[in-house]
Amino acid sequence: FTTKHPQSQPNTHPLLCLQIIHKKGIDKIIFDAIIKLKVKESQSQKNYEVIYKMKLSNIIEEFIKEMLEESREIELQRNELASRFNCVPSQINYVISTRFSPERGYSVESRRGGGGYIRITRTAPKDEGYIIHAVNAIGNHISSADTAALLSDMYNLGIINHREVKIIMAATNDNSIPVQPDQKGFVRAKILKNILVNLV
Repeated sequence: FTTKHPQSQPNTHPLLCLQIIHKKGIDKIIFDAIIKLKVKESQSQKNYEVIYKMKLSNIIEEFIKEMLEESREIELQRNELASRFNCVPSQINYVISTRFSPERGYSVESRRGGGGYIRITRTAPKDEGYIIHAVNAIGNHISSADTAALLSDMYNLGIINHREVKIIMAATNDNSIPVQPDQKGFVRAKILKNILVNLV
């Protein structure tokens, strides 16, 4: 006759179990908090980079505009300019393509080789010729943002006053153009060109 003894169970006190569970719970909370902090830091870094690039774009734009105040036509070397502002050449391309477009009264000519020379010409004389040029540059379609930029430049050049800016902005606002979203740009261009022609 053999008596089977039950297998010995580990000596786990209920209080000790609660302490282990509690510690695991705390560890998870700390771990989750660290993850959230890392994500937040990453998002903050991305936001900082976006803000930095926006500010840098404004600085580069003002630098080029100051050069254009001295001469109606300037020639820049993309790589040299990027080195000057400690940025990549694509940042220079972005500034030139968005801040010195025909709609804003500039003509840009790129030349391959030699570090990427770019010739920028101010085609917007401070008179009625600018309006005629702007009408031709608008084309068949223009966005609300480009319209605002164009009017801002015209205001800064003294071609139109603040009241006229407000009237034109109201007439070309999305809410004033009751058509499908993909057609608003076409209608806006027609309205804007008609108004500008009547200013000449």
